[in-house]
Amino acid sequence: MGRWEPDARGRMIRAAMDLFAERGFEQTTAGDIAESAGVTERTFFRHFTDKREVLFDGSATLERTAHDAILAAPDDMSPLEAALTGIVAGGGLLEQRREHAVRRSRIVAAHPSLQERELLKLAAMTESTAKALHERGVAEPAASLAAHSAVTVFHVAFARWIAAQDGDAAQDGNEGRDAGAPPSFVDCVADTAAALRALT
Repeated sequence: MGRWEPDARGRMIRAAMDLFAERGFEQTTAGDIAESAGVTERTFFRHFTDKREVLFDGSATLERTAHDAILAAPDDMSPLEAALTGIVAGGGLLEQRREHAVRRSRIVAAHPSLQERELLKLAAMTESTAKALHERGVAEPAASLAAHSAVTVFHVAFARWIAAQDGDAAQDGNEGRDAGAPPSFVDCVADTAAALRALT
């Protein structure tokens, strides 16, 4: 297959996830991913700077989605609630890729270098969230406090959501929901945000 084949990026992501699961992240090369996806290694590097970035492909889209949702939130919303609105909107993208998110999380959790990259992406999300709040006219330190709080909610909620999807915590916080049905990401954000508010 040539580089002009449709959805080369999607094929490379799927191939990488399969290879990471089958061989391990460290044992898989960019060349392996390209070969499995039916593209050249040169094509791989046109899409991704390195094999780690395959795992963080949706970060920029998630940031943009959250940023836009914050700007679109009602004017009378508090900075924290506006920031959480953005987090929920971004989380909607994860719901659409539930299986991918679970597989990706396992891979990241097994490698300290990927965990470090994850923290850098969360820092970028915090910065983007604070920027959106500034654009809404929120001053400091309220903008930074709301941004950090909302991204912390995202981080904690994501861990709970992944654990539930993975079957490790299907019963945790699942009261009132259909038996056997894991919570949605929105449910996890709502529960985590409520726990944060209870601290004040």
